[in-house]
Amino acid sequence: MLLNGFAGGFRRSELVGIDRGDIETVRQGIVVHIRRSKTDQEGVGRRVGIPHGRTRWCPVTALNDWLERSGIEDGPVFRRVDRHGRLIDGRLSGAVVSLVIKARVAAVGLDPDEYSGHSLRAGLATSAAASGVSSWKIRQQTGHASDAMLARYIRDGEMFVDNAAGALGPGPKPVSYDHG
Repeated sequence: MLLNGFAGGFRRSELVGIDRGDIETVRQGIVVHIRRSKTDQEGVGRRVGIPHGRTRWCPVTALNDWLERSGIEDGPVFRRVDRHGRLIDGRLSGAVVSLVIKARVAAVGLDPDEYSGHSLRAGLATSAAASGVSSWKIRQQTGHASDAMLARYIRDGEMFVDNAAGALGPGPKPVSYDHG
């Protein structure tokens, strides 16, 4: 769930709203059809491509493993699991996504108070910006309506991209302005 939430740049409601029928397998990865979102109340929908990952943390592989192990063939993809490992019918809530994020963050020794349900979406936007991805391509993935809204999610990710001081390297000595 977390890998796909990050890779898709999904809102919590979009992530928990994914049904099995919303996932299309393609050669490059998967395409997730988001039927409705906060900025799409009419339900026009949008398609989000999630490519195969380049590391062992591939969101496509993780999702396929979950679907195979869970036996989910229709309905909500992300469901609760009881303490005996059995699926519980029904869709997860957005609040549960936030709780899972906080629990996983705490498990690796970070302060869970610094993270929320928006952390997956903000994390993708920030990481993509830091890697030099254009704001247009980031917005295509996240569904943000404008660069201004996207900028609220990027956590200093562009601070070091094309940084003026970082572009300076070894070269001629600085010009001295000392006239004495």
